[in-house]
Amino acid sequence: MKKLAKFIVICISLCLLLSSCSKKDGTSSKTLRFVTGGESGTYYAFGSVLAQHASNNTPYKIVGLVGAGSRGNVLEIQDKNADLGFCQTDVLAYAYNGTNLFEKDGKVDVIRVVGALYPEPVQVISVNPSIKSIADLKGKRVSIGSAGSGVYFNAMDFLNAYGLTENDIVPTYQSFGDSASDLKDGKIDAAFIVAGAPTIAVTDLGTTRDVNILSLDESHISSLVSKSPFYSKYIISKDVYGTASDITTLAVGAVVVAHKDVSEDAIYAFTKDMFDDPKSLSSSHAKYNELNLDYATSVATVPYHEGAKKYYSEKGYKVN
Repeated sequence: MKKLAKFIVICISLCLLLSSCSKKDGTSSKTLRFVTGGESGTYYAFGSVLAQHASNNTPYKIVGLVGAGSRGNVLEIQDKNADLGFCQTDVLAYAYNGTNLFEKDGKVDVIRVVGALYPEPVQVISVNPSIKSIADLKGKRVSIGSAGSGVYFNAMDFLNAYGLTENDIVPTYQSFGDSASDLKDGKIDAAFIVAGAPTIAVTDLGTTRDVNILSLDESHISSLVSKSPFYSKYIISKDVYGTASDITTLAVGAVVVAHKDVSEDAIYAFTKDMFDDPKSLSSSHAKYNELNLDYATSVATVPYHEGAKKYYSEKGYKVN
């Protein structure tokens, strides 16, 4: 009897330990943590909508959290402090291959694609009427995103294309919201903002200041796309911000990624909820109208999560 009792105690202890570990790494939990972006950006606003909708319509509770940008989100997922997150396509490729801003961190091979959602234009915003081109940023006070962020590397690409470097400007390293605030107060001359348009920080700025959004010419667009294929030409219609004409720039893609250990059922449910209920989601956020399965399945640089793969397969799409 004593041996049997001892065996039962050991079994119960092992079950409790396994249960604790499972909850800690989030793989079997009904609650998923979704890191989005800063409170003034599209990631946070749209991510909150996706999280709430999935929480209301699937067996899983999705908690939308403020994120620290694409790189920060990837690292949070790698460390299992988050289960899902937003990421730019360029940063996603850097992470999976351990290049550029992930050279020191090394490869993050635990991330998997859930779906590409919409293009994110690189918006170069100014309230200084004398700044009409990227070349005019020379000597100016320019916010280029948080140090080492995806926005920072986008800014470097744009500046380099026009023969400028970080040393040719007076750089500040700020979030979207802080950049808009400093533009409003005249503390900086321009800011790089990479987010879906319209961006809350930009529309809020436009209520008090005349906003100038810089366009790129065709030769510089061709040069940048040739050098960095993750960019694509993008037109911001004049109706988006009420500008005098359309704005021509480049865009990267906004992607939802997940840790590979998140359950297949959870990611399947989340993916299905994003694409199978267009009426209620489109009424909650305008970005939902840009979602489509062709774009969702277009990422070729990083593998898709098995749960997302299952959903897309049911819809007739084959993914990486």
